[in-house]
Amino acid sequence: MAERVEDLNLPNAVVSRLIKDSLPDGVNVSKEARLALAKAASIFVLFLTSASNNVATKNNRKTISAQDVMLALNDTDFEAFMEPLQECLENFKKAQKEKKDANAEKRKSKSKEDEEKRQSTTVPDGDSDSASAVIVSDDE
Repeated sequence: MAERVEDLNLPNAVVSRLIKDSLPDGVNVSKEARLALAKAASIFVLFLTSASNNVATKNNRKTISAQDVMLALNDTDFEAFMEPLQECLENFKKAQKEKKDANAEKRKSKSKEDEEKRQSTTVPDGDSDSASAVIVSDDE
């Protein structure tokens, strides 16, 4: 658990980037306003986490799922966030699947290349480079 209250806050750099990305160019936000937004966002995340945990606990689970968060949004009268969150979740899942598929294709391609290299490499017969070994014993 967090040792200090400040440990529960979102990172200032992340909050500043989110603010910058959501506002039109040329709009400045004071340091105090960024701090207030960061604290408000942190409190909202903690509130929604607690509500989601309550939903999971009611269903006899210890792990919060995306469905628990959606139900918690509904329970806490934040239904307006459900549709955008669902879209973001679908985009995230799609991106994760594409990343997984790309990695699988990369591994498959690499293993195919390795197999081709092994098949094209031949071991010469009777050469000193061969992998056979001779054991010499002093007992004879």
